Amino acid sequence: MKILVILPNWLGDAIMATPAIELLTYNYPRARFTFVGSHVSIEALKHHPRCENAVVDETKKASNRFLATFKLARKLGKFDLAISFRSQLHSSMLLRLTSTVVCIAKRSWHSRFLLSHTPKMPKNQHLSMQYAKLAMTDADNFNLYVPNLTLYIEAKEFERPTLGINAGATYGSAKRWYPERFAAVAKEFSDRYDILIFGGPDEIGMANEIELHLKASHVTNYLNLAGKTDIKELCANIGGCSLFITNDSGPMHVAAAYQVPTVSIFGPTKHKETSQWKNEKSIIVRHEMECSPCMRRECHLKHHACMKDITALEVIEEIKQLVS
Repeated sequence: MKILVILPNWLGDAIMATPAIELLTYNYPRARFTFVGSHVSIEALKHHPRCENAVVDETKKASNRFLATFKLARKLGKFDLAISFRSQLHSSMLLRLTSTVVCIAKRSWHSRFLLSHTPKMPKNQHLSMQYAKLAMTDADNFNLYVPNLTLYIEAKEFERPTLGINAGATYGSAKRWYPERFAAVAKEFSDRYDILIFGGPDEIGMANEIELHLKASHVTNYLNLAGKTDIKELCANIGGCSLFITNDSGPMHVAAAYQVPTVSIFGPTKHKETSQWKNEKSIIVRHEMECSPCMRRECHLKHHACMKDITALEVIEEIKQLVS
């Protein structure tokens, strides 16, 4: 059975869609997937054993995206089932233009017009559950069991216990706790863990700031990996960590896929929808604010209190509780 899956663009969202993909393999034992998505989502999920084709969607770069979408659909061909985890016009068009009969996407004005199955997803529910319900729209035996996050990239093995630090968050500065506080946390546990500093190409500055603070505190057992890993290497390194401290971000969901004990720092985002899915060894640190969750990229009130009021000591105490 050939199944087309349009993956979410963001790394974390793509990983939160992996339980839905696993449900498809349970429900359709002979399923073979074609994944279409952003570079980061494809790099993370193309290692699935049922994936026979992985295509990076470049249509946004075309001078005429509608024509590029048509050409991509013709190149992909027809499927037995097609699902989009994006709520976007061109994704609905792509499904429709493959001439696949059963096409599923979240309800919107364009999906209702173009596709065969467009369920309305409940709000205030974890995104992994929403994706799972969407994927099982045409299934006969979905009983609300949603499995763990899954990545088919082998975790790296470290010689010593390793603490991963992730100060970045791609969505915007409002989601980011402060480098000096991450450094204070790392220093506190540097006698028990080697330190790995993570970050994407746009987060090298924050990682370097953490490194400077560690140097000033005479901590030497660290490695700064910011901007030095591809997606596969990022996942493998996080998967090998013994402990992970992070903002609400894609790497946070990578850690959940490997069941790495994690303390996640949340500010302006909806923790009930995007926290770690089914990681039993996870703790959320957040402060309830009148203005949260605002879902803004930057603090529009200019005080950033949802993050600024979270102290390094508070996070340290949560870590001690988690690892005790």
